[in-house]
Amino acid sequence: MPHGAWGAAGWRASWSGGIRFCLAGKRLQGEEIRSSAASFRIPRRKTASVCAVASHLLYSNGVPKKEDRPPGNNRGGLRVEVGAAPLWASGARLHIFAYLLPCHCADPMLQTIVDTLYDVVWTYGIPIGGGQYIPWVVLLLLGAGIYFTLRLAFVQIRQFPHGLAVTSGRYDDPDDPGDVSHFQALTTALSATLGIGNIAGAALAIHVGGPGALLWMWVTGILGMATKYSEVTIAQFYRNVEEPTEAEKGTWQQTWKGTVAGGPMYYIEKGLGSNWKPLAIFFAVMLMITSFLTGNAVQSNTVADVMNAEFGVAVWLSGLVLATIIALVILGGVTAIGRVTGILVPVMAAAYVIGALLVLAFNYTEILPTLGSVFTNAFNPSAGVAGTGAGAFLLTFTYGVQRGLFSNEAGMGSAPIAHSAAKTDEPASEGVVALLEPFIDTITVVTLTCLAILVSGAWGAEVPTEFNFDSGNADYRVENEGGIFPSSDTPEEIRIENGEQQVPNPDEDAQFAWRQAVVSSFYTSCANDCDEAEDLQEPFTGTLYPTKEVAVADDGTEYQVLYGEGVRSGAPLTRLAFERGLSPLGDWGGYVVILSVLLFAISTSISWSYYGDRCAYYLFGERAIFPYKVVFVLMNFTGAVTALTTIWTIGDIALGIVIVPNLIGVILLTDKVKEITDDYGARKPWLEESET
Repeated sequence: MPHGAWGAAGWRASWSGGIRFCLAGKRLQGEEIRSSAASFRIPRRKTASVCAVASHLLYSNGVPKKEDRPPGNNRGGLRVEVGAAPLWASGARLHIFAYLLPCHCADPMLQTIVDTLYDVVWTYGIPIGGGQYIPWVVLLLLGAGIYFTLRLAFVQIRQFPHGLAVTSGRYDDPDDPGDVSHFQALTTALSATLGIGNIAGAALAIHVGGPGALLWMWVTGILGMATKYSEVTIAQFYRNVEEPTEAEKGTWQQTWKGTVAGGPMYYIEKGLGSNWKPLAIFFAVMLMITSFLTGNAVQSNTVADVMNAEFGVAVWLSGLVLATIIALVILGGVTAIGRVTGILVPVMAAAYVIGALLVLAFNYTEILPTLGSVFTNAFNPSAGVAGTGAGAFLLTFTYGVQRGLFSNEAGMGSAPIAHSAAKTDEPASEGVVALLEPFIDTITVVTLTCLAILVSGAWGAEVPTEFNFDSGNADYRVENEGGIFPSSDTPEEIRIENGEQQVPNPDEDAQFAWRQAVVSSFYTSCANDCDEAEDLQEPFTGTLYPTKEVAVADDGTEYQVLYGEGVRSGAPLTRLAFERGLSPLGDWGGYVVILSVLLFAISTSISWSYYGDRCAYYLFGERAIFPYKVVFVLMNFTGAVTALTTIWTIGDIALGIVIVPNLIGVILLTDKVKEITDDYGARKPWLEESET
């Protein structure tokens, strides 16, 4: 291949064997990339890290087939031609194609291993049809919640009013052992759980499962309250309390290292015995890894991407500012973390809740019908991508349960670390505070998110969308009277006439779907900002070749991107709900969601720094605290400026794995939890405190 082909693109190629190569160190911003098939432009305010994981050598009319891609490269990406060279005798040209993905040039074998582990942890379980599963992690968390609820005689209901009273500070004693108040411990834990799960996760559950998914999120939120109570109570009972020396009292050393340390690693070792210490160490290692990745780098990456996409702020600048903020907070120790989250969490939660309440107020006539649909669709789904019938019920149930569990982190072992720092000499008193978390997180915030999506008409609404056939959002589904179901086989071709898919046999023929919903129309271009249906131009007529991931018009023009009206999912769906719901006040509704994402990501990083801090302290002692915090800040900046496809997945794997040792510990110590609970209820020590 001529050297000029690389020079014109401004890329350097490093061959790594065979025909695989990596395009090193290039970030594209507002640049146009042309191929023999079509022309692509990366939006001016978006960036894409140029990391190709495979190349294809093809004749001039060749297009890479999906099955030709290496393992682990199925998450979507932009396929472009990066060079061409003549073939001597034939006169044809040899074209070289590459997949540009937001990743670093990871070994395909490593990516395959990571993807497989992710599926084992978060995907596989009990099959429910259509290639869907109830993940074993979900079954474990759900079963634990039911077990704790029954063993503790519905403690989440009996002690709920008392939890509110304790959180209010009515019974606080500043002389009790600990580092922060009950309220600060609650906000520290909430700052880690209130986040993307409430905005994006709840929206995903509604998108797939329909209104009925909300009911199952309520059920799992209530069960999660019992789980949270159990793990926090036992963590308080087995925590380590180290009184500061006279020289340390009131100084920075006391706030730096804290006076208490607790969490699953402590109650596993101390409660189950020294023979269980390897399990405690395993938990601490995995949670510390999670704190660097999912709890930190991924959060800063989210902030940097949002700031870059919405406001054009360079990712390095966002990373620098964010890392500085994180450093200033976490270097102050747990006391500073408690003070910051005690202010930040109420403010950001209030802003989001007020926005959601305004959406409901402007659409108040839809509230009662929507609540009715929540109950009816929970048992008999009748709309949405879930379809209808038994399979649809299982899908609605699964997504509702899964998002409900993951939104509040009950059973994951992270919150007990924060609550162990609370000033109290009664373990159960912090347990009743902790059981409020799932109520605030899942029963309140998630409910407001879902209702805002439903009453505003955002759910199922089709808006102008760019369809990239190589994207992970694209798939092929059969739509009939029973609903919309994944196709068992990818069709060889789909005929499109005047923008509409031609379906001779709807019961069997698969159609192109975007975010699991069948697309109704296709266009070749979209004018202006592609915000309105009127911006869609020139209906497409031709043939879509799914296995080749290309559409060919009748005049021979090839397209890897078409436009049309598609549905939203995740955070974009929530944003659409706020934009529509708050439209009477202006066009700023979407910025409420953007601001919430930014604040939630920052607060999540702050809280996870403390979780990892305590794990490092458990594993290596006090000397590890400062190095851990330095690495945490560096990882925060790195996450902002680095594409994190593989890192995100590794962090999710670690987060799923820590559930196992934590629940083993809590379940085996349930008798102790019940003993503490019964004793606390019989003595009623809060009555004595209120009298004094």
